[in-house]
Amino acid sequence: MKIEQNQLGDVVVLSLSDNIIGASDSAMLNDKIHELTDAGSKKVVLDFSRVQWLNSSGIGTVISAMTTLRNAGGHLKMAAVPEKIMTILTVTKLTTVLEIYPTVQAAVESF
Repeated sequence: MKIEQNQLGDVVVLSLSDNIIGASDSAMLNDKIHELTDAGSKKVVLDFSRVQWLNSSGIGTVISAMTTLRNAGGHLKMAAVPEKIMTILTVTKLTTVLEIYPTVQAAVESF
C-alpha cells in the first residue's frame, strides 16, 4: 500500500493505493493516523479511489484508524470507495458505522 497526504483546509486527505491486506499495510496506516493525531489533526478523509482490494485485515485497519481518531477527538471519513470494496462493506454492515462519500470533495465538505 502507498499513502499520499494532502491538506485541504483543516482536513487531511490520505490517498491510498494498491491493496490493503496485510500487517505491513496496517502498521503503515496506523503509524500515519497516530502521526496526524499527535500533530493535532482531527479531520481525516481516506481516499479509496486507487485501492484495488481490501480483505478482513484491511477492514480491521480502517476500523482501527477510525477508533484512534475518535479517541483523539477526531473524525474519519471514507471517499471514492470502489464498487467491489463497497460490496464488502455493505455485506459486513460497516456502511452503518463508517461515513462513506462518493468523492473526496463531498467528504471534505461534510465536515
